[in-house]
Amino acid sequence: MVFTTRAFVTFFTIIDPVGLAPVFIALTAHLNEAQRRAVITRAILISAAIIAFFALVGRFLLDRLGITLYAFNMAGGALLFLVAVEMLFGRSSGTRRTAAEEEEAMTREDISVFPLAIPMIAGPGTIATTILYVDQALPDPFKLFSVAAAIAISLLAAWIVMRHSIWIMEHIGRTGILVLSRILGILLAALAIQFILNGTLTFIHTSGLLR
Repeated sequence: MVFTTRAFVTFFTIIDPVGLAPVFIALTAHLNEAQRRAVITRAILISAAIIAFFALVGRFLLDRLGITLYAFNMAGGALLFLVAVEMLFGRSSGTRRTAAEEEEAMTREDISVFPLAIPMIAGPGTIATTILYVDQALPDPFKLFSVAAAIAISLLAAWIVMRHSIWIMEHIGRTGILVLSRILGILLAALAIQFILNGTLTFIHTSGLLR
């Protein structure tokens, strides 16, 4: 139960469905309703495919590159902490979009791939989180199902938020979204530190430093 709750909170926070509302409105201001629906569906499907790919072959890639799990735990935790700092202080940490990417996003016709799917939804933080949680879940099928459910629910929430983004902005406003993002940022920062601690403890035990 603890693992399931932690997985859901982590994926919901890193994908940040509520935070997508103002971005989606800004990027699709020139589109009609039918075009917006098409963009939303494509973005979610592309994001799901990317996440599924790294869930299946992420550990294989790590093994082939000679990256240990505890090293990836620490690196993933550091990356998630940068995202948390971005959410808490409203600063760009570079984990989502750079200035050049921001400018390109305004000129590209298909925004479902960039910047919505990559890197807003299935960005580096989401990919790292997916690999970490899948590895922690193996070989327990219930835990694997919990990770899959957490990802699916978070993507569904992202679809719903983008679909009703105008209504959300009218009723919650930017202030409400900022407050929620700050709260989620605190939770994500704590989870990020936990990943780093887990990786550090695993390194200490496997290297025999305590002997």
